[in-house]
Amino acid sequence: MGPVVEAFSATFDPAAGGAALSIWHDGQEVVNIYGGLADVRTQRPWAEDTKTVLFSTTKGLAALTAAWLVANNRLDVDAPVSSVWPEFAVQGKESITVGDVLAHRAGLIAPDDDMTIDDLIDIRAFAARLAAQAPLWPSASKHLYHPFTWGPLISEILRRATGEDLPEVFAREIATPLDAAVTLRADDHDVEQVAHVTASTEWSNQAALIEKVLPKAALRAFTAGGALPSDLVGAGGVNDPRVQKAGLVSAAGLGTASGLARIWSATVASTYGVRLLGDEDVKRLVAVRSEGAGWDALSEDGSEQRLVTPDGELTGDDSVSGSHPRWGAGVQLGSGSMTWLGPNSLGHDGAGGQTAFADPDYGIAFAYLTNRVRATPPFGPIIDALRITLDNRG
Repeated sequence: MGPVVEAFSATFDPAAGGAALSIWHDGQEVVNIYGGLADVRTQRPWAEDTKTVLFSTTKGLAALTAAWLVANNRLDVDAPVSSVWPEFAVQGKESITVGDVLAHRAGLIAPDDDMTIDDLIDIRAFAARLAAQAPLWPSASKHLYHPFTWGPLISEILRRATGEDLPEVFAREIATPLDAAVTLRADDHDVEQVAHVTASTEWSNQAALIEKVLPKAALRAFTAGGALPSDLVGAGGVNDPRVQKAGLVSAAGLGTASGLARIWSATVASTYGVRLLGDEDVKRLVAVRSEGAGWDALSEDGSEQRLVTPDGELTGDDSVSGSHPRWGAGVQLGSGSMTWLGPNSLGHDGAGGQTAFADPDYGIAFAYLTNRVRATPPFGPIIDALRITLDNRG
């Protein structure tokens, strides 16, 4: 794994922040490395147990929780959302299914109105606000990434279906059996120990560009109605304890790379004696529900042809489906926009350069985390080195 370690070391400046990498093979951890600073303000070094803020990698964890509930007959992804949440069946949303919401087909990419941080962290009220809205397209006929609305929607669906909060189910059924240091809702101790997130100049410049070029409706999608700063890490952003302790599910969980990769490992292989999902459950999870360019009319008048990817990258109009994400029931699938180890990889990336996935063909689980967010994901060379290493082993 020498080339993998070398590639990891090249992904970050140890004086500007830190990073961690964990790789599991056939249920065993084969790489667990980290370096740099957990907090540049205090010069605290990154340690083996350092948790950092998870961006949208949390969505993959929530999708696994939903898949676990499906496997245990506690959730039906093909049922209308209104079967567990009657208030959702307004404004033409009666036929939208749980699976549609998981696959970013609900047409509720942003709150209609501006929001404050207090609105954001009141998850049930946020969900109720979305339930009252009209979708941007009818009957789940299109798809587009739901950056911050996905979490409250899925949280409320699972709460209505099970009577429990999603972060609690995740902790009890997913993280705890694996002793995985990952949480979807931080406690006071987590907040005291978490790595401090900073932004690279590249990331800050991109955030400024997004503010200038995106129409207001689209900007609301990527700032939760203005509740978060456009760079996500400024005042009132993901470093704010209120955000970390809210259980947003869309983002702002906390975890270690080892804990995150361990969970994905248990999705495809027995890990610590735990297999979270059976083979048939995984097949159901990865069945393609959304793919291609999706709904690209991001402006109010339908003229905007610019897309924004799950990690916040602006792209031009591109009709080649292979260059866009593919979605199963809440998980990203290997695609032209996120190749990972191949088309059968499943997981979720996150803004600023995070990623976590499993690949059943290789028997691999992978997680890369950093507290120095940037516009260009740095983990590609690591995955390339890993693929070459695995292929050379035969």
